[in-house]
Amino acid sequence: MTTLSRGIDASAVIHPTAIVADGATIGAGCRIGPYCTVSAEAVLEEGVTLVSHVVIDGDVRLGAGVQAMSFATIGLPPQDLKYKGEPTRVEIGARTIIREHATIHRGSVGGHGLTQVGADCLIMCTAHIGHDCVLDHHVILANNVMLGGHVQIGDTVFVGGGAAIHQFVRIGRQVVVGGMTGVEADVIPFGAVMGDRARLTGLNLIGLKRRGFPRSQINTLRAVYRALFRAPGVFGERLANVEAQYGADPVVQEILTFVRADSHRGLCKARRGVIEDDEAEAG
Repeated sequence: MTTLSRGIDASAVIHPTAIVADGATIGAGCRIGPYCTVSAEAVLEEGVTLVSHVVIDGDVRLGAGVQAMSFATIGLPPQDLKYKGEPTRVEIGARTIIREHATIHRGSVGGHGLTQVGADCLIMCTAHIGHDCVLDHHVILANNVMLGGHVQIGDTVFVGGGAAIHQFVRIGRQVVVGGMTGVEADVIPFGAVMGDRARLTGLNLIGLKRRGFPRSQINTLRAVYRALFRAPGVFGERLANVEAQYGADPVVQEILTFVRADSHRGLCKARRGVIEDDEAEAG
């Protein structure tokens, strides 16, 4: 991120009703609207916009071009009874948009002390990002999404409205989570999950096609999905078979690495008796 000197850049526009604490760093071209509050530890890089009634509390860094809409709160203490006011942080990547009433809590000492949202994300109205969550780039959280503490979300994930993600869950990149879904276990990269309690229903084919994955790669991923979640035998044997047949493919290796990584929650399983949408040839 950009290195800035402490203080308020002369080009920043700050509404007279806003409260900016001494020591805050406000970069060039920032706009701070009515009744916003900005803490002394905060760093707003160039071009940040706080529309109105936004609360920036504690050690928070907003990347260039971040927009926070009315009544969003960023950096308030974690909802963790063990937290005793220790110094922890929030970082938001460039150009991320945080809509009305969204809440992003700072990290905890029980985690890694940092809640982090990547660049070019969209956090829609009333979404909640709990302490120590890590979101990569281009993540979209629709309205009312709830992330428990320590959730990890990869690049270009879409989480549908009202979904709830259990603490410590990992979601691989390019995943789509259906609206109103409760996700209690890790979701493999490129997967699609839905249901009252999330189950894999196939691959995120629409997302793969939109992002230019070639037909051959999509077909390989479909074959890997079937081999992991539909073939007979115990899971460890299926995993070894996929490694032997497809392990040279870097995208497949990404899935294998994700599956083998340490997990607090285990893997989200495939829904039984469902023929996935990915059975048709990729167009």
